[in-house]
Amino acid sequence: MIYTHRDVGIRKIRARPGKCCYGMGLGVILLDDVYPGFPGDVRNASAYPYPIQYEIAEGVDIYRLVREEDKSPCLPPLIRAAQRLEALGCRAVLAECGYFAYFQREVAEAVHVPVFLSSLLQVPFAQQVISSQQVVGILVANSRYLTERHLSAVGVKVGSNYVIGGAMDDGRCEEFDRLWTAGVRPQLPEADYEKAEREFLQVAVEFYQKYPNMGAMVLECTGFPPFARALQREIEIPIFSWGTLLDYAYSVVVHRDYYGHV
Repeated sequence: MIYTHRDVGIRKIRARPGKCCYGMGLGVILLDDVYPGFPGDVRNASAYPYPIQYEIAEGVDIYRLVREEDKSPCLPPLIRAAQRLEALGCRAVLAECGYFAYFQREVAEAVHVPVFLSSLLQVPFAQQVISSQQVVGILVANSRYLTERHLSAVGVKVGSNYVIGGAMDDGRCEEFDRLWTAGVRPQLPEADYEKAEREFLQVAVEFYQKYPNMGAMVLECTGFPPFARALQREIEIPIFSWGTLLDYAYSVVVHRDYYGHV
């Protein structure tokens, strides 16, 4: 986003109650985990053309959010992070892992700005834009940890026209394991872009080919968007990702002006 002149609609400024910062965009809650993200990953702010403010959900790492059966300890720090972002002046709150869907309703009730905790929020929308004879492919990182609660919390009707695949289920995305999997990743996690892309495309295309009536695909993981365009070139269907969710979230909380001529 490049501004060539000031917004002439701003003629007078006034404090917003309880807001410390101005010109804010999206607030993103990060896991309390150390690993890098390629441009396009929500953890990497450099690829997005609008302001992003990060806040860490202290004590909530990948294992506690995704693998632990009792996820209740994750909620208090998640709410605190959302409220801090709201207090800074962020116009919407998001999170960096699709499995945060588990807490969509609780966090939405705890703040007064829109909450978009998971890319899975796009599944019901994707279901509406395709034929009833088609299915939405939901590609997650680890399918064994996706529960009905994750889906229902973001408005997905359990058992409706969707299918689920796990990119990392069979250990075929080694570069993702080197970033996110405890016990496998090095002390300083790292990944090779080209190898990660090859591995991801192979499993994602196979997932698509398994279901000939797939009309759209939703990518759950925030690490998938760097490869979403390459995937779309291969399968040529609508791809919903964290990238599309961030763009949408910003567009509804900071509606753009229109410049042109008649």
